[in-house]
Amino acid sequence: MGAALKNVIAIGAGAAVGLGYGANTKAALITRGLAEISRLGVKMGADPQTFMGLSGVGDLIVTATSEHSRNWRAGNQLGHGERLQDVLDNMGQVVEGVSTAKVAHELAVKEHVDMPITNAIYSVLYEEQPINTVIKELMARDAKPEFDN
Repeated sequence: MGAALKNVIAIGAGAAVGLGYGANTKAALITRGLAEISRLGVKMGADPQTFMGLSGVGDLIVTATSEHSRNWRAGNQLGHGERLQDVLDNMGQVVEGVSTAKVAHELAVKEHVDMPITNAIYSVLYEEQPINTVIKELMARDAKPEFDN
């Protein structure tokens, strides 16, 4: 689950950078992204510690921060105002986070798991919501603990 869901978070991180947000915003998206990936994983029966290793936080960090990541690059281009179809047509490779966002959003709704970043990215990709507004609203959410006790 970590390997798939990190791609959605990477789209969000790339979009934030494309919109001109800095390192603090990217760190917040990654941290909160790890929390929501973990919430869904645990709901599906995973050990929460799994997400603290290479298949969770390790994979998420590299994918959500690297300009070599297809998902990060796609998000970055969306943040620069490119249309999704143009991004996908010009990428030349599959951007896994696009299809994963749809599946993850549907699963989160079905399982009643709070996944605000995934839902935000879904709204951009599938409901044509403006990415600048969606990211701004996402970053303006009230702060709360990333992990439940």
